[in-house]
Amino acid sequence: MTDPRWERLEKAARVLEGRLAERPTVALVLGSGFSEAFGYPGEGVRIPWAEIPGFPLPTVVGHAGEFWAGKIGKNGVLVQRGRTHYYEGCSLDDVTFGVRLFALLGVRTLIVTNASGAINPTFSAGDLVLITDHINTLGINPLRGPNLERLGPRFPDMSATYSKRLRALAKDIAKDEGIALKEGVYWMTCGPSYETPAEIRVYRTLGADLVGMSTVPEVIAAAHAGLEVLGISCATNLAAGVNPEATLSHDEVVEALRKKGPEMRKLLLAIIRRL
Repeated sequence: MTDPRWERLEKAARVLEGRLAERPTVALVLGSGFSEAFGYPGEGVRIPWAEIPGFPLPTVVGHAGEFWAGKIGKNGVLVQRGRTHYYEGCSLDDVTFGVRLFALLGVRTLIVTNASGAINPTFSAGDLVLITDHINTLGINPLRGPNLERLGPRFPDMSATYSKRLRALAKDIAKDEGIALKEGVYWMTCGPSYETPAEIRVYRTLGADLVGMSTVPEVIAAAHAGLEVLGISCATNLAAGVNPEATLSHDEVVEALRKKGPEMRKLLLAIIRRL
């Protein structure tokens, strides 16, 4: 019997493929607030997720809920403008649906972006940070259940999930473009409440530099499917307790991304053109 998850993916892939001029080799996921800042990188086609059967729709401000498909440099690119989150009540099959769809379409390189809170005391609000590794504290894994053998192995290796090659490329480009770029470990929580100061102290002790509510399930699914992954986070604020006088809000996150968006856009476009 065919796995219903696979049937759903194939149906969506057929529809999306029919809208594309060519198969993409690169996919870019734009996190909170980056859709507006990134805009549209050139001529291409816009495809609302509502037109793709089975594709989960976002409910959070700052997530556009559409694809842009076209060429950037020599590469066919599929840009996912927004994402769905586990805290929205979505299953992890929903959260990872886009990444698995990319794999079916022939994407080999995935770039993920997100907003995060800075835990590392040397980080400042507004810093762009390359993700070197992650810590998953959801208590659940998107690969749980019957394995989708046509995508990847039952027990995928996670020891080099965030590509050293792509990180080196990003650092070289950032240096050339005069863009400051740090590196760190990303800790994922369930959300949607922000973390407590006590939780942040624990995360820092256990090796986290950033904290957020997304990205990790998508990256796990990408690793399962054999995609090469680059992760870039914008530390939009200091995490709870890092500045004892500060309070946290989603409006603050969106505003910080609006300000940092042009620099992130410049970096992302330069990386894609060099792939």
